[in-house]
Amino acid sequence: MTGFVHIDDVARIFGPNLTTGERIAAKLGGKVETRSVRAVSDVSLSVRKGETLGLVGESGCGKSTLGRVIAGILPPTSGTVTIDGTPVMENGTKITTRVQTVFQDPFASLDPRMKVGDTVSEGPIAHGLTTKANARTYVAEWFTRVGLDPVWVDRYPHQFSGGQRQRIAIARALAMQPDVLICDEPVASLDVSIQAQIINLFLELTRDLGLTTVFISHDLSVVQHVSDRVAVMYLGRIVELGPVANVFGTPAHPYTKALFGSVPKLVLDADELVKFDTIDGEVPSPLSPPSGCYYHPRCPYATEVCKAEQPQTEDLSDVRAVACHHFQRVLDSTKDVRAVPE
Repeated sequence: MTGFVHIDDVARIFGPNLTTGERIAAKLGGKVETRSVRAVSDVSLSVRKGETLGLVGESGCGKSTLGRVIAGILPPTSGTVTIDGTPVMENGTKITTRVQTVFQDPFASLDPRMKVGDTVSEGPIAHGLTTKANARTYVAEWFTRVGLDPVWVDRYPHQFSGGQRQRIAIARALAMQPDVLICDEPVASLDVSIQAQIINLFLELTRDLGLTTVFISHDLSVVQHVSDRVAVMYLGRIVELGPVANVFGTPAHPYTKALFGSVPKLVLDADELVKFDTIDGEVPSPLSPPSGCYYHPRCPYATEVCKAEQPQTEDLSDVRAVACHHFQRVLDSTKDVRAVPE
């Protein structure tokens, strides 16, 4: 698998962070949780230069953790992440500025005690992208680029609206002149009208700056709008990957099909009842995932092989892959004339 951003067999495990008292209690037979959480399980994928990859899945599926590993915020327990062949981390330390992150909550990601101009210029000054003498002009250029008035550089985060704070967060990330941008639920905390403005800004900046983007969201309509390809995660694994039109048109994995089917739909006929197709069952605990295919306890297509064997990722074409024992049955049941031929 080749690409500009290459994720090779990445796993991230969070072990129990026990206090001394809890460790003693565990040795004495006390009920202390000592199991580890496998947030990301052996993920391999690539993102082409200039491409936007959407990453979707239910809350707790590991998509934000994977984004943080790609960004070099969290070290992988195993596996590697490279950008154009260069590692993002070495010995648990991030060694590149080529990948930056825009977080979900801009207020939490901005220092309330720092002027926003200082927040945006801090990284570029530290890494030699600008000087202290030229910092104000440098920040003003990025403020203008994201649609903010440069005279606001001396204000503090609490003096801005949510949409303006997110623009500041975007300016801070782009001021580092990255090649790759990780967007972790960047519009989830914003009003709908402001979401549209930020999404359009992302599309404009991605095009003008030639950015490679991983766009993490639970909002499928947003992902469908901004992405070139989409990866679907379930309990730490990528279960389906492919072009947006194909995956949304003819999902090949039962979870993908169920996830898309659970999206509320606008009904214009007053006589028609609104029906929500929810996914049956509960999400298994990552502390104790099921054997075989992680989705089999909730899957209507599950058979004995699903309970016993973990499905391997199979290529449906040069641009599409799925990890399911019965993907052909799923495809046969979800034929959609809107699908783009592969």
